[in-house]
Amino acid sequence: MRHPEENPWQIRSETEVYDNAWINLTEYQVINPSGNPGIYGKVHFKNRAIGIVPLDADMNTYLVGQYRFALSEYSWEIPEGGGPLADNPLDAAKRELLEETGLTAANWTEIQRMHLSNSVTDELCIIYLATGLKQFEAEPEDTEQLIVNKVPFEEVYRMVCAGEIKDSVTVAAVLKVKLLLLENRLPA
Repeated sequence: MRHPEENPWQIRSETEVYDNAWINLTEYQVINPSGNPGIYGKVHFKNRAIGIVPLDADMNTYLVGQYRFALSEYSWEIPEGGGPLADNPLDAAKRELLEETGLTAANWTEIQRMHLSNSVTDELCIIYLATGLKQFEAEPEDTEQLIVNKVPFEEVYRMVCAGEIKDSVTVAAVLKVKLLLLENRLPA
């Protein structure tokens, strides 16, 4: 598909509104694509999002449960976290899987890249399928109070389809793995 290469937005000025170790918020004074003045806020993420679907030989996967501060609710998700932009994303995925579940994997396949909220953020997410699993001791961060459950993949797929799992990374990852299974293209 063809699309215009030129950016239709003109930036007149920018002001840093907030900055911490994880995000930066900038407000832009702009001329929008219709030629009118306006503002635009952008959240820049200093890490990329990483998601992992660990899948064992019996077609079980692992969900991580935790209370999400921003939502004020509990969430069941695939193992996920962040990795510095300068680091290899696969190294971050390996670290997150071990940290949250105690699992390591012999085989890693990148299955999806996606932008999580591209109207206001530049956050990129990379999702991996991890197979050839071995169990070790989990090493959660001090900010994490996690529960890990081993669940048949088909049950997790049902939970996604029923809206019981709402985390966008998990929804995309589970649907992608299900598609790979249906098309008989699941990596070994």
